[in-house]
Amino acid sequence: MRVGKPVKALPQPLCDYCGAKAVFARAGDESYPYRDDHGPVWVCVPCQAWIGIHARSTRHVPLGRLADAALRDAKSRLHDALEPLVAGKVRRDGVNAFEARAKAIRWVSTELGFDPLPNSIHMLTPDQCEQALGYVEAFMAARRGG
Repeated sequence: MRVGKPVKALPQPLCDYCGAKAVFARAGDESYPYRDDHGPVWVCVPCQAWIGIHARSTRHVPLGRLADAALRDAKSRLHDALEPLVAGKVRRDGVNAFEARAKAIRWVSTELGFDPLPNSIHMLTPDQCEQALGYVEAFMAARRGG
């Protein structure tokens, strides 16, 4: 009989697209989506949807939901649009880029009324990414005066 705290089960992400269980993959595995080693990921092989894991995670905790090509593209475009704001916050307030990026996501999510509020870009849906991208672009255009 085990004594002490119960051991939590390892995370087993499910694919939002097909419902299959994701497979944990590392560089060199057949299902690994990258050519080089970008770190371990959870992959849905049939959908080619994947997500990375938290840095230094011993339990392979996923960063968020599995993302297909369209969602990865939307998140990348939103990330690029937020970078000028993140860089400005780092310079102005002396916070690190991770904290500044989290605050930017929280700000946009609050302004757009996302429920529940995502704590990172990894938790956004494709529609939320597109809404956030439009909001950030409009905000930046208004700041430039046009």
